[in-house]
Amino acid sequence: MGLRAFFDRIELSFTKGGKWERFFPLYEMVESFVYTPKTVTTVAPHARSHIDMKRIMTYVVISTIPAILFGLYNVGLQTNMAIEVYGASGWRAWIIEALGIGFNYNNPLANMAHGLLYFLPIYITTLIAGGICEVIFATVRGHEVNEGFLVTSMLYTLIMPPDVPLWQVALGIMFGVVIGKEVFGGTGKNFLNPALTGRAFLYFAYPAYMSGNTIWTPVDGFSGATTLAVSAAEGHEALGGYGVTWFDAFFGTIQGCIGETSTLACLIGLVFLLVTRIANYRMVLGCLLGMAAFSTALNVIGSDTNPMFSMPWYWHLVVGGYAFGLVFMVTEPVSGAHTNLGRWIYGALIGFMVVLIRVVNPAFPEGMMLAILFGNVFAPLIDHFVVQANIRRRARRHV
Repeated sequence: MGLRAFFDRIELSFTKGGKWERFFPLYEMVESFVYTPKTVTTVAPHARSHIDMKRIMTYVVISTIPAILFGLYNVGLQTNMAIEVYGASGWRAWIIEALGIGFNYNNPLANMAHGLLYFLPIYITTLIAGGICEVIFATVRGHEVNEGFLVTSMLYTLIMPPDVPLWQVALGIMFGVVIGKEVFGGTGKNFLNPALTGRAFLYFAYPAYMSGNTIWTPVDGFSGATTLAVSAAEGHEALGGYGVTWFDAFFGTIQGCIGETSTLACLIGLVFLLVTRIANYRMVLGCLLGMAAFSTALNVIGSDTNPMFSMPWYWHLVVGGYAFGLVFMVTEPVSGAHTNLGRWIYGALIGFMVVLIRVVNPAFPEGMMLAILFGNVFAPLIDHFVVQANIRRRARRHV
């Protein structure tokens, strides 16, 4: 019996009047993940396309693969380099030794394997905790299980530090899914990015686990500042003294969250999103122009007390979570602006805000998360004024 025949045979048990009627959202979630939904819209005014929402979400997940792979490598690389000095401990080290993989940081496979042991527990915890929230809301409402969680779970995992406690991972994703999305009606109705909402909750609730010098490389006794922290304290010119060049930051062999460090990997994902037309280029260019223009203006103004004023735009691009946020968060279609002019303004606002937060707020050198959430809040207002301006312009044209 083929898989299609199997789904058709058990479908009656989950449809109205069937033994498992209440659990139809679970059946629909698995069936439509494997096959394109059979239901189609045939009447106006609904737009129709050959690609459904689940395929769009799958494309976004595919675009994160370069960031995932490099994240595994870099977490393993940073960990194995620190182990050479501080020694190995914990259950992950036991598994690595038992499998005979070793801790040689010059071996890419050893780095990937070690990184995988930090990535998988966070991702599995995210899937279980967030998935339970999704299924509960879908079952109570009698709706389908929202496919958007595929994307949310992956993005949330990639913006976590590798050393974060798993109970905090579960708490953050549950907060993000419930408060950032489900209370507003679920996928397509949220105005905040759920992954960033969960991350922001953890940052303000448990700042010691989300910032500082000891969370980026999970080795006891190791302490290492991120490139942004060094730049905020000593200026970006001092990064050379720590052995960090612009190309190191571009390729991603630096301290940071699991999937955020490599600008190159993020740009590969961006190309895929633009080619498949999942991402809108107006948001991307708007965010780049806003960041470059404002950081250049601050370079001209200068400051004797704040070294971040002198950071050029091409350093802002490669440090912190700017590139990851630009590719996977700014382009998120639901929580962003929906008009073309609004997308330019929305992107430029985020680009402006991220530089403002990084430079002016010394307590929070990483500003991309807050800048995007700030943009999410203003996106409906931006669209409103753009639409009203269009209405007034057309009205004047036909007086």
